[in-house]
Amino acid sequence: MTAPSPVEPPTIRTGPLVAVLAFAGIVASLTQTLVVPLLVELPKIFDTTPSNTSWVITVTLLASAVITPVAGRLGDMYGKRPIILGSFVPLILGSALCAVADSVVPMIIGRGLQGLAAGMVPLAISLLKDLLPPSELRGAIALVSSSLGIGGALGLPIAAAVVQFTDWRILFWATATVSLLCLMLIWRVVPAAVAPARRGKFDFPGALGLSAALICLLLAVSKGGDWGWGSPLVVGLLGAAVFLFGLWGWWELRVPGALVDLRVTVRRAVLLSNVASILLGFAMYARSLILPQILQLPTETGYGLGQSMLQMGLLMAPAGLAMMLVSPLGARLSASRGPKTTLIVGAVITASSYAVSAFTMDTVWGLLAANVIAGIGLGFAYGAMPALIMGGVPNTETGSANSFNALMRAIGTSVSGAVIGVVLAQMSTHSGSHLVPTADGFRTGLFIGCAVALIAALAAVAIPRSRMSERDQDRRQHNESSAVPK
Repeated sequence: MTAPSPVEPPTIRTGPLVAVLAFAGIVASLTQTLVVPLLVELPKIFDTTPSNTSWVITVTLLASAVITPVAGRLGDMYGKRPIILGSFVPLILGSALCAVADSVVPMIIGRGLQGLAAGMVPLAISLLKDLLPPSELRGAIALVSSSLGIGGALGLPIAAAVVQFTDWRILFWATATVSLLCLMLIWRVVPAAVAPARRGKFDFPGALGLSAALICLLLAVSKGGDWGWGSPLVVGLLGAAVFLFGLWGWWELRVPGALVDLRVTVRRAVLLSNVASILLGFAMYARSLILPQILQLPTETGYGLGQSMLQMGLLMAPAGLAMMLVSPLGARLSASRGPKTTLIVGAVITASSYAVSAFTMDTVWGLLAANVIAGIGLGFAYGAMPALIMGGVPNTETGSANSFNALMRAIGTSVSGAVIGVVLAQMSTHSGSHLVPTADGFRTGLFIGCAVALIAALAAVAIPRSRMSERDQDRRQHNESSAVPK
């Protein structure tokens, strides 16, 4: 049989490619915080209860968690570019549905569709490894990774301004329009990487099993405070999650072409990187839960800073910008000392931001400075984790491995919401007719975030360094990416 003629690789313009993928990441991550300023108004808008409208947040979390590992595996099998393009279709449709919703049910459905775009960012990072030369890869990965924080940070002030000064439906029409623009830019600018020679069969039982386990776990964690941690429903969901995860793991170790290659994920470098991802996801979300409340509580409490929703959003936004600005520095540090060092530095900086927050929580400028420090730390850490993950798995597994790492971060944020929520609920006091967390409650939450970030740094310290030099790794990656099947 005659070997196929080598196909000339597409000429890639690195700048436009990275800019478009980073923009896509920002758009996809905007949906996570887009509805936060609207939550207080939704019960009145749709004439329903706050418990019902809380599903507007919960359903996006569940959809994101379920789709992320599935999209990663499909990207490895059928090519990352088509799956990235496909991720924007439900985002556009969901945004349009939310814009025309006249009751809470279509709003929840629309938000679930928006959550299906979450698998795009880890796929975009994996696509960069397929397309870019090693000399340009680290900086590109760091920038696209930082888009998660940028989108989340920008979503708050943008949404708050729209809700305060105009019709809330504009939020979703604008999201649909920008998402459509993003889809067209990806179609025009992003070339297709070479698809794997052997696709195999998609692991549908594995996908269903992991989805069911994640839904049980995340429902219990996110709704435990409302339903009661000792209620039969929450206990039953947690028990079902344990059983389903065990059954899923048993299946994945026996089926060819598994959704997640568990033998790869238990390699020490990959395992510890995923542990660090869970811990940093916890630390990132704890800050997002605590600082906005301190900023917005009235000054009459003695520790609240009396900022409006818009002011709070503007004060939180610089963290995302800091992530973007430090991404080139993180890439240089990874190139000179390795991504393990960058992850350690990022986790330590993140921990220091919590210490600063705990001791300056009585001033707006102190919290602003602490928030920027957190953005710097997370910018270093988030840029390093994909490099560690992709350095520890075969090229054919980068999509699913990166997506699994993103899933670990999402689980960390969910656990953070539960733990910090319990701490603040237990350390609360009455302020007028409302129950609000005490200053000691906020400070305890900040110290928990600090401790978790330090544990993430210890996990990073335990990651084994590759025996290859950075230059040798780059050479190996270049050889793998340029190899043509015979």
